[in-house]
Formats: sequence, structure tokens, C-alpha cells
Amino acid sequence: MSVKALKSEGTPPHITQFTYLRRVMMRRWVVVIGLFIIFILIFTAAFAPLIAPYDPYQQNLKSALKGPSSSHLLGTDELGRDLLSRIIYGSRISLLVGIVGVSLAGALGIILGLLAGYYEGCINIIIMRFIDSLLSLPPLLLILAISAILGGGLLNILVAIGIGMMPTYARLMCGQVIALKQNDYITATRSFGSSGFRIMFMHLLPNAFPTILVLLTQNLGFAILMEASLSYLGIGILPPAAAWGSMVSSSQRFLLTNPMLSLLPGFAIMAVVLSFNMVGDGLRDALDPRLRGTL
Repeated sequence: MSVKALKSEGTPPHITQFTYLRRVMMRRWVVVIGLFIIFILIFTAAFAPLIAPYDPYQQNLKSALKGPSSSHLLGTDELGRDLLSRIIYGSRISLLVGIVGVSLAGALGIILGLLAGYYEGCINIIIMRFIDSLLSLPPLLLILAISAILGGGLLNILVAIGIGMMPTYARLMCGQVIALKQNDYITATRSFGSSGFRIMFMHLLPNAFPTILVLLTQNLGFAILMEASLSYLGIGILPPAAAWGSMVSSSQRFLLTNPMLSLLPGFAIMAVVLSFNMVGDGLRDALDPRLRGTL
């Protein structure tokens, strides 16, 4: 049968994976809004020195706790620092913590999950019992404990978030590898004499990565929320750094007299976390083969 005959019978045209991904995600307005907010976050973080009207650390006690005006669009904090500038610079810390923290957790978890799932035996038992011990604690409590031991500061927060979020990636990757390595193409690759390293990183990892990608996207918002929570508790990014969580914490005593000081950075946290979750849900719907053809 010719191609024209197939088209005349209504055979659906072939589309690429990227086209399908774009169609599914762009069809959902919540995903489009999430992508737009994430774009604003990245743009703001990248060009903060050009966008911010003032130095976020410049103090002016004469202008402390001023409301919105033509000179300070969102007002000033208790030390006279421009609130808009501090929120803009706070996006840099949030984006850095999200990307680096999730990347560290994903890299550690993927490697451990690959080793545990592929080799099984003693290696699987040792790695997975270690992962189970970490999973016995809620992620927030685990990150909080590690942060309390290491102390505050950006580097320690990145390490704490990376270790605290790593068990989920290891458990997910291990399950994916155990299921994938039973396929015929893995058996054929092994029969050709391919090394375990090549099989893991050239065949198993690429096939398991779509599921990991969804988790990575959703955990970007979780990492930002964890940093804000730790900064709010006083063991995260330390003052005078412009971090959204510490801004909420330092301004809560003015909640009745000047609520914008706490509500605006809190709203920024909520919008960014919600955006990453919406985009992660869109990726899951687009990459899940069980939903293909239903969206």
C-alpha cells in the first residue's frame, strides 16, 4: 500500500519525541505559566546587577521601614535596604541552591542506584541498607540534622541538600536498572563482551533517565523550599545575605505593622516552588508511555 493510501485512510503522521513533548506541555496552561515564571527567575538571577535599582546590602537607617514609593517600589526593610533589590538578588541564591543541590543529589543517587541495581549481591545489600537508613528519616529532618552538624553557609547547605535528597534518586534508579537489565538488548550487549561500566552508562542510564528527569525537575522546587526553611530557622544562608528564607525570618516581627516585608519574599518562594512542580507534572505526563495518545 502506498504512502498516499495510508494517509487517505487516516493513518496518524509520525512525530518526533521533542514535538510530542512540546505539544503535551504547551497544551496545559498551568505548565505554560510555570515555564514563564521559571524563565523570569532565570532572567532575574542572571541580570540581577542590571535589574536591581539599588545595592541590596546598602543600609540607610533614615529610610528604614518605608512603604512603597517612587524611589523604592516595594519599600525598605528595617535597615533601610531596598526590598525589591534584595528579592531580585535572592533569586540568585535560590536558583543556585536548586540547581547545584539537585545536581549533587542526582549524581550521587544515580551512581549508587546504578551500582546497586546492576551488580546486586553484596554490593546491592550494602548500598541499599545505607539508603534505607537515610530514608528512615523524613527529608526535611535529615537535611536539618546535617545542616545543624555542618553549620550555616551556602556550601554546607548545598552538601546537606545533596545528601538529604540523594536516597530518593538511588532507590528510583536501582528499581529502574533492575527492571531494564532483564531486557533482551542488555543480554545481547553483554554477550558481545561489553563491560559493566559501558552497559550501565551507555544503555541503562539513558533508558532510565526520563523518569529521573521528572524527579529532578520536581525536586528543584523542593530544594529551594528546603533552603528557605533552613534560612528561616537560622541555620541556612546567614545574614546579611539576600536569601528569601532569612528575609521572611528577619521581618516576621513586623508582620502586623509592615506585612509586605515577609509576604513578598514568601510569595516569591511559593511561586517558584509551585512553578517547578507544575513543569515536573507536565514532563511526567509527556514522558510516561502509559499516557501516550491520551493527552
